[in-house]
Amino acid sequence: MSTVLTPPAPARSTLTGWLAVVSVMIAIFSIVTTEILPIGLLTSIGADFTISDGMAGLMMTMPGLIAAVTAPVATVATGRIDRRTMLCLFMFLLVVANVLMAAAPEYWVVLVSRVLIGITIGGFWSIAAGLAERLVPAASASRANAVIFSSVPLGSVLGVPAGTLLGEMAGWRTAFVVVGALTAVVLGMLVVFLPPLPARTVTRVAVLRRLLRRINIRFALLATFLVVLAQFGAYTYVTPFLEQVTQVGPGMITLLLLIYGVAGILGNFLGGAAIMRRPHATLGCAAAMIAGATLLLPVLGHWEAGALVLLIVWGIGYGAVPVSTQAWFAKAAPDVP
Repeated sequence: MSTVLTPPAPARSTLTGWLAVVSVMIAIFSIVTTEILPIGLLTSIGADFTISDGMAGLMMTMPGLIAAVTAPVATVATGRIDRRTMLCLFMFLLVVANVLMAAAPEYWVVLVSRVLIGITIGGFWSIAAGLAERLVPAASASRANAVIFSSVPLGSVLGVPAGTLLGEMAGWRTAFVVVGALTAVVLGMLVVFLPPLPARTVTRVAVLRRLLRRINIRFALLATFLVVLAQFGAYTYVTPFLEQVTQVGPGMITLLLLIYGVAGILGNFLGGAAIMRRPHATLGCAAAMIAGATLLLPVLGHWEAGALVLLIVWGIGYGAVPVSTQAWFAKAAPDVP
């Protein structure tokens, strides 16, 4: 399976460990915000480059495809490099991506920026997801992990609505300038607060190949792929829908995105409570909520009340997806986290 390289690092003090945890949490918050911010600004960006909403949707497709390739490649190719070095490198790429996005003279530059974001997503997550136990004492590892993963719904609840509002007030480029500045600050925090994190193990290609031979893993991958594909295939265009069909203004769109994000946090907690008892049913229920909301949106989304209710259902459903899929994978392959 994996080759042990170094013994575990010595225990760290509580203060320095938690400063490192907070740095990683804010880093993931900035990644999530950068990744999905174009959803709230889709029509503004499309109008600036005189492209269709469909073409503008490539801003969401590109990072997803690149991240899907980067995650396993980064896991194997950078396995011997200090984790701190890699995290800082990926965060630097995010700074560059935001600068390119804010200054892009042509749409192809925007897509280059989104490629860099995809690399950052795949690479940073492949390292950060299991980092908590190396940053704080063992007794605090579960709390530290919860803090790190709280950045995902916070990106939806705070980052995207705030960025959308700023984009409506001062222009979409300003929103990316602000996110870029935040990312630069986070890079500095990672440099200062993260300790050296020498690689403990190297995951070989053979390990990933053996995983793919397991029926449960293949089924979990397929289910995750289909649910996430459906989610972003529809949610990418929620702003144009609210503008053109529901016919609400920018302020109401920001509020609806905020409510969706809050519903996502609720779904995360509900999914976490249910997953231990019925993991497959929990993911199935979450997928059904997403399907029902997106199917009914063209029917009931003409009215603000209908759009509001469906976005709440949608948010709760998708909020339960990450915790459900993570638990499914952990159960399917407990020996190779």
